[in-house]
Amino acid sequence: MKNIIKYVPDIISALRIGGAVILMFTAPLSLSFFIVYTLTGISDALDGTIARKTGNVSEFGSLLDSIADLLFYAVMLIRFLPVLYETLPVQILYCAAAILVLRLSAYITAAVKYRRFASLHTYMNKLTGAAVFSVPYVISLPIALPVCTAVCVIAALASGEELLIHLCGKGYNSDIKTVFQIKSCGG
Repeated sequence: MKNIIKYVPDIISALRIGGAVILMFTAPLSLSFFIVYTLTGISDALDGTIARKTGNVSEFGSLLDSIADLLFYAVMLIRFLPVLYETLPVQILYCAAAILVLRLSAYITAAVKYRRFASLHTYMNKLTGAAVFSVPYVISLPIALPVCTAVCVIAALASGEELLIHLCGKGYNSDIKTVFQIKSCGG
């Protein structure tokens, strides 16, 4: 039984990957979309929480969580971009594209500097995840534009923070939660 509990967080992350694949073939904003989307989002909150509570935090689990997140975001970008394009002003989409470039810059910086994939689970990245996750629920409401604007601001700050952490950090630290934990930059 204890061996099974050890793998529960990884199984939940794998289920998120499965949910992302299902979303790839589900009509955006349909009832089935919202059911799978919500369950996939819940799995994102559960895997890390269960891993920490059971003492089963691992490098593999963290990597699997990051892969599941990236796949989920990629599928949402592919499937949900047409909905966003029809609903939001193009400036929001340009902002999202700029944030994506900033985020990719952080990943490339980490890959070059640490010779590995590194996606940090900072407080700002967690806030970004929650903010981005809220978009499908509000996209059809009158508050869609202000919410999406706030999401862009949060995501830009988080992406910039992660890039700064990778640029200033002495070595890869998967436990870093904020840029304020870095002792100095450049010195």
